[in-house]
Amino acid sequence: MRKLSEVLHDWEAVIGLEVHTELTTLETKMFCGCRLSHDDPPNTNVCPICLGMPGALPVPNRKAIEYIVMAGIATNCEVMRRSMFYRKHYFYPDMAKNFQTTQGPVAFVMHGHLDLEIAGDGAKERPDGTIEKAIDGSYVAPIRILRIHMEEDAAKMVHVGGAEGRIGGASESLIDYNRCGTPLIELVTEPDLRTPEEARRFMEKLRQTFLTLGISDCSLEKGSMRCDGNVSLRRRGESGLGTKTELKNLNSFKSLHDALAYEICRQAEVLEAGGTVLQETRHWEPSRKRTVVMRVKETNDDYRFFPDPDLAPFDLSDEFIERCRARVPELPDTKRDRYVATWGLKRSDAAKLAGDPAVARRFEDASHGVKPQAVPMLANVMLNLVPAYKALTLLQITSITELLAADALSFSQARKVLEAVDGTGKMPLAVARDWGMLQSNDTEALAAVVDEVLGRCEAQVQQYRDGNKKVVGFLVGQCMKASKGAGNPKVFNQLLVQKLEG
Repeated sequence: MRKLSEVLHDWEAVIGLEVHTELTTLETKMFCGCRLSHDDPPNTNVCPICLGMPGALPVPNRKAIEYIVMAGIATNCEVMRRSMFYRKHYFYPDMAKNFQTTQGPVAFVMHGHLDLEIAGDGAKERPDGTIEKAIDGSYVAPIRILRIHMEEDAAKMVHVGGAEGRIGGASESLIDYNRCGTPLIELVTEPDLRTPEEARRFMEKLRQTFLTLGISDCSLEKGSMRCDGNVSLRRRGESGLGTKTELKNLNSFKSLHDALAYEICRQAEVLEAGGTVLQETRHWEPSRKRTVVMRVKETNDDYRFFPDPDLAPFDLSDEFIERCRARVPELPDTKRDRYVATWGLKRSDAAKLAGDPAVARRFEDASHGVKPQAVPMLANVMLNLVPAYKALTLLQITSITELLAADALSFSQARKVLEAVDGTGKMPLAVARDWGMLQSNDTEALAAVVDEVLGRCEAQVQQYRDGNKKVVGFLVGQCMKASKGAGNPKVFNQLLVQKLEG
């Protein structure tokens, strides 16, 4: 099988995503009052409604509808004033009532977009939307969102036991209905993505957005956020669409990327051999790094959609929509741009800080405790030092930041100090002082050390003047050794260059 880069030279991939996100921050299920918790003993959070017993009538969760409207506003979607729930029929053992309550042709929110920064000139060739040049030389492509609709999740199946020769390796399948009825929003993109990397980055950005909204924990490991990928191929320069396959239940960014990459290469191999790509649903096997057929793809006729007779149509008022809009916080892109404009952070650093609401909150809290000119150093500390430790306080973070900003410590020294204070009430300044780590910036005192080193390193001085500028690193090391680590290496470097160039 050819490499992905080789395949994409001849073929263009057309990719659309269906991202499923459980609204885990709610207290109850979508259509009943059962507790929303998947960690309780199996089948303890169930009732006649979520088990689909005859005569049980569903009641929609108002807060879940607020959450989906907030998700639509955050992704530039149009909020549909009138929509309704449908029944989607199919036989799965994890749906007790044998149908799923979902939405029909009109969802709560539709026709939006999420901007994705894409590097390289290839972005210019994209047919969808306006593409503008971004600050860092990449391009911003609006990835269109067809709809975000509300539905209920199925139960959880656990396959146990096993016997040699048994299909699938399991002897029993157990069902936990605690998860059934969990509010689930499904975001469906238009087929605007062109590479596995774009798909991965889109899902990462969507996760950042939903985490910022506070509507889900977006845990890929626990399955509260998962993705289906639809992919087809066409020859470069063609405008028609090929036959697509659907990759089901991809539960990590790596799985999404690798499954799409494999499927693109597999389809290219089939087409180049004169074969036909079949419309089917496929499963990704991470251990074998391949996709395998699950089933032939169903059509809408197979699902037998019809309006749910137990749920009245929804008419969302302007007041309700504006109340949801007021609850949408500052989103990651806006926050990133504010960090760059206010503190002069690198765009990449600002994006990393803004992308995680917990990190952004801690960064902003800590920024009040340092001088404005030290905030870029604080960003460096938050991204490259803090994640390695479990229980640093804001005061410890701001203290180490000020020491680094004043060149009183090196980063390697800062790591040792933070290791000592992590989980304690000790302050970095006191520990650094007790250990004799504080670096001197006294240029007069350090100049004397430089003179002494230059006087005994005549060979290296001559090498520098002959054009070997790298030798200054050796001389800085000699100065640090002579000062027993008490001198600031940056100041030593500056003094050495001044004297060597003088």
